[in-house]
Amino acid sequence: MAFDPDRLLTWDFEEIRQNYDARDAILYALGVGLPFAEGESDDLAFLIEDRLRVLPAFAVTLATPGMWPKKPELGIDWVQVLHMAHACRFHAPLPPEAEVTSRARITALHDRGAEKGSVCLLERDVTDAADGTLYATIVQTVAMRGNGGFGGAPMPRAERVAMPDRAPDHVEHVTHSQRAAYVYRLSGDLNPLHADYDVARKAGFDRPILHGLASYGTACAVILRAFCNGDPARMASLDLRFSGVVYPGDTLEFRLWKDAGRVLFDARVGERTVLDQGVSEIG
Repeated sequence: MAFDPDRLLTWDFEEIRQNYDARDAILYALGVGLPFAEGESDDLAFLIEDRLRVLPAFAVTLATPGMWPKKPELGIDWVQVLHMAHACRFHAPLPPEAEVTSRARITALHDRGAEKGSVCLLERDVTDAADGTLYATIVQTVAMRGNGGFGGAPMPRAERVAMPDRAPDHVEHVTHSQRAAYVYRLSGDLNPLHADYDVARKAGFDRPILHGLASYGTACAVILRAFCNGDPARMASLDLRFSGVVYPGDTLEFRLWKDAGRVLFDARVGERTVLDQGVSEIG
């Protein structure tokens, strides 16, 4: 079926309900690279049930619409879909277990032309099914590289976040396991781009790549450890752009600057910048 931008803009995503528990939160923490430190450390607070703290970024995995670009009715070339950016505002800390609900909605669709494809924004709220507590509001920027040239509105020019012209206040190196993508996918992102070599090659990569949201979760954990004393309640938001590919086994060098009530950051693999325009509001 041919791609129909109007169908996508009016697509009715169903409400998703999900129960999670401490095991799921711990599996997520392992998937984003914790523990960073060897031996006994504060990292264990995210990995042991009797003292469990839940990473705020765990919210991005909860009650998701899954692999919605694969729905044949939408006509999306799903193999050419890439995650461009991610923004999340955290309204309340996640408990170690809960039932949550979420309903996604397309809030914008921008045409970049037949060669570059298009970009859509997918937004959703994650709320507690029992008492309505709003845990997180998530905005996902998705590049659909195979679906452009339909005459839609172009991408607006966004103001770039500039990193300070001084030495970072904190530098952290995190090496992802060769198994990282296979562990992270158990938190619900089953896109075969991150596991299947044939799909990865069709998308233009020589092997499966690490989920962008795995690196997003790593950034969350790094900031919590460096600037929030490991307290999830102190992180109010986390926004970044995925500017390069990360593979399982890569070492990410995070550079972070404290800027009043926020942290600015980027991350590199060798000389390549893979995360940029990073901003996290903290308390």
